[in-house]
Amino acid sequence: MNKTKRKIFETSMKLFAQKGYDATSIEEITATVGVAKGTLYYHFSSKEEIFNFLIEEGVKLLKNSIAIKTDKLENSLDKVRAIVLIQIKVLVKYESFMTIILSQIWGNDARSKMCRGYVFEYIQMIEEIVKEGIQKGEITDRRPKCNCIWNFWLYLFKFNI
Repeated sequence: MNKTKRKIFETSMKLFAQKGYDATSIEEITATVGVAKGTLYYHFSSKEEIFNFLIEEGVKLLKNSIAIKTDKLENSLDKVRAIVLIQIKVLVKYESFMTIILSQIWGNDARSKMCRGYVFEYIQMIEEIVKEGIQKGEITDRRPKCNCIWNFWLYLFKFNI
């Protein structure tokens, strides 16, 4: 990603997190970045495209981080522990991204459905690791810490959607 596109990306992420998608205008993005509309439109055809790119890149980063850490591990409990640490790091380092995706999952518009789909896809990744652990006998009712962690993250991400 070139310097200008990265700046548009980072600025948009901050503005979407602070003000919300609907309250953020293209004019505000270009003014904050310090580029002309033409420059923005050279990189992104619309505000929606910026948003979609932002969400796709954030989810890709999270999933890749998890894959890199968990592929090296054999034990399912170690994988769950690694995921929890990654989630904490992502929450801290990419707070704006998490604010955006979690604030957008509630509606019925295309943007909300896309964000909700990514959250459920992410939960399914974790669920597969837990199922593998149950099949291997690594995760049982005798492991209350693991079950507690799992239930906490399920609660955090599902919210009764």
